[in-house]
Amino acid sequence: MKIAVIGAAVLWGTAGTAGLLVAGVDPVSLAAARLVIGGLVLAAATAPAARLLLSPGGFSGGFSAGPSGGSSAGPSGGRGDDGGPGRGPTARPGALVAAAVAVAAYQLCYFAAVSRTGVAVGTVVAIGSGPVFTGLLSWLFGRVRPGRRWAGATAVAIAGCAVLTGGGGEVRADGVLLALLGGLLYAFYAVTAARAIGAGAPSDGVMGLMFGGAAVVMVPVLLWRGTGWLAEPHGLLAALYLGCATTALAYFLYGRGLRTTPVATAATLALAEPAVAALLGVVVLGERLTPTSVAGLVLVGASLAAVSLPERVRPGSRGNAPAQAGSRL
Repeated sequence: MKIAVIGAAVLWGTAGTAGLLVAGVDPVSLAAARLVIGGLVLAAATAPAARLLLSPGGFSGGFSAGPSGGSSAGPSGGRGDDGGPGRGPTARPGALVAAAVAVAAYQLCYFAAVSRTGVAVGTVVAIGSGPVFTGLLSWLFGRVRPGRRWAGATAVAIAGCAVLTGGGGEVRADGVLLALLGGLLYAFYAVTAARAIGAGAPSDGVMGLMFGGAAVVMVPVLLWRGTGWLAEPHGLLAALYLGCATTALAYFLYGRGLRTTPVATAATLALAEPAVAALLGVVVLGERLTPTSVAGLVLVGASLAAVSLPERVRPGSRGNAPAQAGSRL
């Protein structure tokens, strides 16, 4: 299901172009509207699965822990495409509540970082650190160390993203720290979702609960930052697209992808987002890519191809399913 993760990354990559419909709108207000709309749409669309998850015993009934305590973050767990329970750890409702808060907090950390250290630095640090933290959390909670190919491909992808976004911005310690916190929050909610899915929880229900909860958290932020721009046709159209396509549909696909895709691998595949944004700038906006930007695209493309290849199973390796878990708003 790696194609589902890539599909989600493609949708995330269209967000910047769609946002141009409402140039001049407070970006925090725009992000809050996107999450409120997208979270509520996703929660409504996945309501049956969410109700099943919230039913008595829904977080533990039939979700057995494997002998090694693995999850979708490691080869010992996983959830098949048929939706059957995997062998991961028992899903916990408190963890999903914390993950919902993390989804909302990521937005605030990202924009706070960008305001301090610039778009280029803030974006590279937040997006680039996400896969690294995801791999570390997978190792910490799933006891599965990411492979060398993942590490190499992730390093190349981060370098490609850095080249694509260019330079610029003042590198401030507080801004970088906030961006790193954003990357850690992303990794936390991605790994939390993947572990719940690996425990046998329905991916649709997990994503619906997480983002529905995040939508509720962001409602006060949206009201605080202002909603007047939503009365304009362009503003409403942009908010609906950003919410329904780049949030609800994207995370629906991402959750489906996490059924079988390792979290660290999924996080690296999500780095296709800035590459898609750059290509849309050329095709839709008529922008020109510099030789340096082309090199960045090549680096990202090569890294995505590397992590998309099937893992070679070593004789005597633990488990028989390559399911781990891990992007983005």
